[in-house]
Amino acid sequence: MHAPTANCTPATLTLSELELTGRASTHVREWPEWRCQLHPAAAPALQAMSAAAAGAGIDLLPVSGFRDFARQLAIWNGKFSGARPLLDRAGQPLAADALDEAGRVAAILVWSALPGASRHHWGSECDLIDRAALPAGAAVELLGKHYAADGCYARLAAWLARHAHDYGFFQPYDLDRGGVQPEPWHFSFAPLAAPAQAALHPELLRAALAGSTLLGWETVQRELPRIYARYVNAVASAPGTALAAGALSPAARPA
Repeated sequence: MHAPTANCTPATLTLSELELTGRASTHVREWPEWRCQLHPAAAPALQAMSAAAAGAGIDLLPVSGFRDFARQLAIWNGKFSGARPLLDRAGQPLAADALDEAGRVAAILVWSALPGASRHHWGSECDLIDRAALPAGAAVELLGKHYAADGCYARLAAWLARHAHDYGFFQPYDLDRGGVQPEPWHFSFAPLAAPAQAALHPELLRAALAGSTLLGWETVQRELPRIYARYVNAVASAPGTALAAGALSPAARPA
């Protein structure tokens, strides 16, 4: 296991173009206790938040961390081809073969990021559940209803709403801004996510995608500035409280 990094300098929070777009993994490490990869700046903050949640009877578990370009491309192409479920904005199934190229691209973007534009490329993102609240034998599902007031993860959602900022985390997809649908399970480590988002731009995405096997590329390259504005940039800004808390060493964070 890699030892947690107590302090990361601003330079270590600056990702290269390959890291920003998921085409390199030199900025992340494997954390065996979670079986996922995260940036060494984000993992100690998540460990501290997990320990605090445990004191409230919540077994906070990240079920997804770093995801590389190839993995995101496989998800995208699977949905475009119909091999993976394609959903509308209400979460209802769509038939890929009933949609033209532009229709498929639009449908995918509601729930899945364009390869190269996924926040999961940065090592700052994690999808969180309460393992203690997962029904016995049930598969992990990331659905909004589970985080609602009567859902199995309601206590987790309420605890994170009160405390996530104390450990440097915030929800980028907190509400519907006309792009990606709300994701109450998705949390960003602010000190890393904020500069990464600022550094990502349409031409960098175009360069990352140009040589790939992305299905629907003709529509994507034509619509890329609009896709960037609506589905990449239209997210919650990192709160100052999360940025400040995330800059603290683990010892200085709340117990």
